[in-house]
Amino acid sequence: MSDVIEVKAVDAAEMESLKTWGWVSYFLHLIVAVAAVVPSAQVSVFLLVVALVIDLVKRGDAKGTWQESHFSWRIRSVIWAGILYVVTAPLWIFFLVPGWIAWTIISIWFLYRIVRGMVAMNKDQAIHG
Repeated sequence: MSDVIEVKAVDAAEMESLKTWGWVSYFLHLIVAVAAVVPSAQVSVFLLVVALVIDLVKRGDAKGTWQESHFSWRIRSVIWAGILYVVTAPLWIFFLVPGWIAWTIISIWFLYRIVRGMVAMNKDQAIHG
C-alpha cells in the first residue's frame, strides 16, 4: 500500500520564518520545562500559553513541510502533560509524596520531549513519535 504525502512548496524566507517561530516556541517550552524540574523555580503558565498559541497559529503555515511535525509535537506535548497533571492532581491532595513523584516524572518527560524536538529541529529534521 502506498501512502501519498502532500508536500507544499514553500520559499526559503517562509521556511526561515517558521523555523524562527519554532525556536521561539521551543525556548518558551524549555523555560517552563526546566522550571518544572528545578525545585522552587516557578515561572508563569503565561509562557506556556504564549508558546501554545504560537504553535496553534503557525501550524497551518507549516502544513506540508517538515516543520509541521514540530508544531504538532509541541502541541501534543502540552496537551498530554496537562492531562497527566490533572489526572495526578488528586495525589497531591491525598498523598503529598506520590503527587510530588508523579509530577516530577511528568515534568522530566515533558523536558525530554522538548529537548528531543530541539535536537531534531537543529538538524532540520521532522520529529516523529
